Amino acid sequence: MNIDKLIEKANILAEALPYINKLAKKTVVIKYGGNAMNSENEQSILQDIAMLKVVGVNPILVHGGGPEINSMLEKLDIKSQFHNGLRVTSKDAIEVVQMVLCGKLNKDITARMNNLGVKAIGICGKDAHLIEAEKKKSEGVDLGYVGEITNINTKLLSLLISDEFIPVVAPIGADSQQNSYNINADTAAAEIAIALKAEKLIYLTDIDGIYKNINDKSSLIHFASIAELQKMIENEEINGGMIPKVKACMQGVESGINCVHIINGNIPHSVMLEIFTDSGIGTMITR
Repeated sequence: MNIDKLIEKANILAEALPYINKLAKKTVVIKYGGNAMNSENEQSILQDIAMLKVVGVNPILVHGGGPEINSMLEKLDIKSQFHNGLRVTSKDAIEVVQMVLCGKLNKDITARMNNLGVKAIGICGKDAHLIEAEKKKSEGVDLGYVGEITNINTKLLSLLISDEFIPVVAPIGADSQQNSYNINADTAAAEIAIALKAEKLIYLTDIDGIYKNINDKSSLIHFASIAELQKMIENEEINGGMIPKVKACMQGVESGINCVHIINGNIPHSVMLEIFTDSGIGTMITR
């Protein structure tokens, strides 16, 4: 037995203690999606979320599923088109999106979470009016069945949390006519975090965070303010699919979330490394 390695592990636990105490009984919303969902580290991500629950934090997992949706649409010969990082969703496409997100991915993730010894429950935005939405308006482009959130039913989530469940949320919303809408998962996570007054909102993605120059890996920004990010968007240093993600982060901080994090879900135990260590590994966004 190597005593030095044991001491190192003990030191890591000691470093995490003040962060665990600070987050105890607080809500942390985690968005999991994109290429990070196909990562070999998926098990470690789910372990991190289970660990949060075990140490007294209240995690909520909101998941996307872009790659699996793309694959199913391709098999069914339904073309994929994007506008400013949002999927243009036809009537045929929304049926596929709902099937993949709610019927397959949501239940697969929930089952794996439950196998880790915690109580996870899979729900979608159509359950108990969790995510009420309306058709999203976009200048010059009809996005189809893409939704804009009008209300979050916090009562349902609060009930689940109080009974020690980890809600696993698929971002499909509905309007008063029962029309289904594809909700951007980044935006859904932000709206849920805002509605619940969450302590933290964490985005797990396939990049390390926000770069000053996307082609220069040494330009990772570890801390960023809303003003700095707005300037980067205006200068087109942030573009494509990162725009809705970053705007959702900014909206979250502006609406009262203490910290928003963007981290690489391909790094083993990235959630614990980001929030339970002094240095962190990604980008933390504050006011």
